Amino acid sequence: MDTIASLFSFITWPVSWVIVQFHKLYGAIFGPDTGWAWGLSIVSLVVLIRICLVPLFVKQIKSTRNMQVLQPKMKAIQERYKSDKQRQSEEMMKLYKETGTNPLSSCLPILAQSPFFFALYHVLSAIASNKKIGVIDQSLLDSARQAHIFGAPLAAKFMDSADKVQALGASLVDVRVVTAVMIVMMSASQFFTQRQLMTKNVDLTVKTPYMQQQKMLMYIFPLIFAVMGINFPVGVLVYWLTTNVWTMGQQMYVINQNPTPGSKAQDQYLGRLLKSVTTHGEVRGRTKRNTVKRIVSKGPDRNDIERKFVTGLAKLGLAPQEDGSVVKSDTAVADAEGGAAQRRQQPKRQSKAQRHTGAGQQSGTKDTDSSASETTPSLQKKAPQDDKPKPAGGKSASGSSRQAKSGQRKGPQRPKHPSKK
Repeated sequence: MDTIASLFSFITWPVSWVIVQFHKLYGAIFGPDTGWAWGLSIVSLVVLIRICLVPLFVKQIKSTRNMQVLQPKMKAIQERYKSDKQRQSEEMMKLYKETGTNPLSSCLPILAQSPFFFALYHVLSAIASNKKIGVIDQSLLDSARQAHIFGAPLAAKFMDSADKVQALGASLVDVRVVTAVMIVMMSASQFFTQRQLMTKNVDLTVKTPYMQQQKMLMYIFPLIFAVMGINFPVGVLVYWLTTNVWTMGQQMYVINQNPTPGSKAQDQYLGRLLKSVTTHGEVRGRTKRNTVKRIVSKGPDRNDIERKFVTGLAKLGLAPQEDGSVVKSDTAVADAEGGAAQRRQQPKRQSKAQRHTGAGQQSGTKDTDSSASETTPSLQKKAPQDDKPKPAGGKSASGSSRQAKSGQRKGPQRPKHPSKK
């Protein structure tokens, strides 16, 4: 770690200068040798750096969303050219270029912070070794070595020996308890930040390997920071804990105000927006109007959550406009009711087992009907023979039939022509 930190020694002077300027401010309030003065100076350094990195954070959010949208297309390219890795890479790069997506944009905030992180580590290591560095002279060095945060020196580490901790004016138990608590808080904040992203701000309709990778990172990153944290000075743990809390709050704000389409956060956001429109009868705020404008511009390409929002407006008699506003519309209610009635009239989709059962019942019914139709005529034909009345005089029908001449038709006969008599 010391070797890596020395690579960023060129930035230690500006980092130490910023810390000293904040120390002058907080030292006048809490005292120059207190842990509050030095600890808040490090926190203020983090806040200043993160404010400067806001544009990169916005770019990271856009890149992450573009990567989520492109996952189905990327998966299709991988399956199509799975035997040709070179063509697969070319098609991937072409897709990134067409959509303006940079896969490395999601790592920009971390990469941009790393020089400041290692520079601060280098400064605190010099303080622990009683060496002047940057703009920190001997008087500031003595003040920083006397500063304790909850009983732990600013430059102490979890793995330091008892003699080294005692030289800084503290006990080994205090240092290890404070550093252990800070490491746990640092890992927990990292886990919560990633979990918040995966559970609320991911399009749940898209199931891709990218989501599985993000889910793995949710567990791997906290473990990495927990292992590395035992070698961080208390001041660096303050820095990293502060930047994790800042990231968590910043991400929470983005999720609540500009969620990913198709995510659980978008459903909650549009629910709040619909409630606000119901209360005030209009869309208030530029951000909310931009949201409605994006939904209108999508047209038939809206997802289920956005269609639910438009239907909710229609039930209120409101129609969204291209400029992000809503106007009263009499046809909106009729359209909403008609669409609901049409959805109700649609037959329910049957499972495969139900379809087979229904087909079997139909075939059984047809067989029964056919057998019944074959049986019924035979009964009807036999019935007249059984119920035929007997002739008068007690003679049977067989006797009367014998009396009839052969070749003569039964029943009443037509009279013969006079010429044939």
